[in-house]
Amino acid sequence: MTETAAEFSPFDYSCMQEALRLAAVGRFTTSPNPNVGCVLVAAKSATEHSNESVNANEHILGRGFHAQAGTPHAEVHALAQAGSRAAGSTAYVTLEPCSHYGRTPPCADALIKAGVARVVVAMEDPYHQVAGSGIQRLREAGIAVDVGLMQAEARELNLGFIKRAEQGLPYVRVKLAASVDGRTALSNGHSQWITGVAARQDVQLGRALSSAVLTGAGTVLADDPLLNVRLTRDEYPTELSDDIDIRQPVRIVVDNSGAIGDSFKLWSAASPVWLARPHGLPKTPLPVHGEVLSVEGDTKSNASRIDLTALMKTLAQRDINDVWVEAGARLSGALLQQGLVDELIVYQAPKLMGPDAKGLIDLPEFTRMTDLPEWQFHSVQQVGEDIKLVLRPRK
Repeated sequence: MTETAAEFSPFDYSCMQEALRLAAVGRFTTSPNPNVGCVLVAAKSATEHSNESVNANEHILGRGFHAQAGTPHAEVHALAQAGSRAAGSTAYVTLEPCSHYGRTPPCADALIKAGVARVVVAMEDPYHQVAGSGIQRLREAGIAVDVGLMQAEARELNLGFIKRAEQGLPYVRVKLAASVDGRTALSNGHSQWITGVAARQDVQLGRALSSAVLTGAGTVLADDPLLNVRLTRDEYPTELSDDIDIRQPVRIVVDNSGAIGDSFKLWSAASPVWLARPHGLPKTPLPVHGEVLSVEGDTKSNASRIDLTALMKTLAQRDINDVWVEAGARLSGALLQQGLVDELIVYQAPKLMGPDAKGLIDLPEFTRMTDLPEWQFHSVQQVGEDIKLVLRPRK
């Protein structure tokens, strides 16, 4: 759907900024649904303040955000707050209002029924059941619709949902912890702890933001990790109401040889465990919350190992938006070599481990500088005593 660029006022920006703030409140609980925020503003306020920067909060009639799949969407909450005042108002929505019946009725119909006069949408919904039809339905009802305000910010809130809708793949983040000299463990295998308490707490938030945590069988055999989220409600950066369930990510183990039985700590947490194994491995009994994902072999390099691209496609088909990888150098390197990584998250500690310590990622030997994979820094911040680097592939 092609849109003509609209001119947005400072007041429009202020209102959409509030809608984006609301959308972010649900980012720990909405998966597999997108994060969406909505505010309703009296049309008179928008007109009066069209040429000046004002605080949108003083003029908002209703606010809402989507909190959890199966519960009302952002627009419904905002309309409920506004009541009859919604008639003639302007709605600012971070994602195109839905136009289909899922677990809840279409939000486009709710806005039409309420008599909203204008809708400002940050971005179209790439999901195939919407994909412009919500905007079209609003316009056919005589509502003015402007699209594209703060689109980049809206996309950042839903990178996994968008990639799954557009490419049939989840958004993959590989978490790494290293010393200043790029080492992840001593030569004897000891690695706890490279980073400090604050960085490890930040990793918990990274897990909580994700639909799944993925590792390899080697990591499970060596470290026997739980891989779940161990945060209290008070430790989340946004307030979680008591009626909203805190989502635990699915824990996925790439288990090429069928080495993971029922004796590991993974099983002591109640959230699902999926063992990704090649076709043809003998079936073994698992605890009730365990499941085997049979994945085709990698015919290009090693048929006894699963095809990681096929795994990611399977995860997307099972509503996994975001994958958080905590794995060894070999699996992390394989994901990188196959172009499946969207972000590298590197926690770098102010320590030196020496040349005999284990390296960060297994990559092939390069003979020319022009062959090196290029990344760019997306963000750099200090977390406690460590530095957190977020990198994305250079386009």
